[in-house]
Amino acid sequence: MNDATPSVRPVRFGCKDTLRIPRREIFEGLLNLEKWNSFKGYGPLPGIREATFVLRNDEGAGSVIRVENTDGSVHQERILEWLPNERAVIELSGFAFPLSALASRFVETWSFAVEGEASLIRRDFELYPVNECARPVLWMISLLLRRAVSRHLRVLAKGDHSGESISLTKQ
Repeated sequence: MNDATPSVRPVRFGCKDTLRIPRREIFEGLLNLEKWNSFKGYGPLPGIREATFVLRNDEGAGSVIRVENTDGSVHQERILEWLPNERAVIELSGFAFPLSALASRFVETWSFAVEGEASLIRRDFELYPVNECARPVLWMISLLLRRAVSRHLRVLAKGDHSGESISLTKQ
């Protein structure tokens, strides 16, 4: 695995949405790999074709998932933190070329809160470039990923969407 040097800042962004679905249901859905193919990607950014457990830990944290994308590429997702109904942190790594030449890993954090009778879902990303030259290209990829994540949040709403997804940019 390529590691970003400490001096190279990750590319950061976040998306949030309010869904009229209990946060428990959304959180539990993270471990239902049959639903992962609802992530469709955006433009040239592939969606997920299939996800399978390589290692499943009953507590969530430590679980490893093999993801096959719609373009045939494969990567791995490892659950680093699992606080039921509050927060999940997932590390994406083992990317295929050409992404492996640009990024060592992505870290996605799902945060959950109650907002009235609805659930506030926030997904924050850190994309770690392998070097400073890769950072601008990774930033462009983050624009596509941001749109894909916003669309995926709407899909999670199952048609009961209470508003537009909000994209939060952090450079």
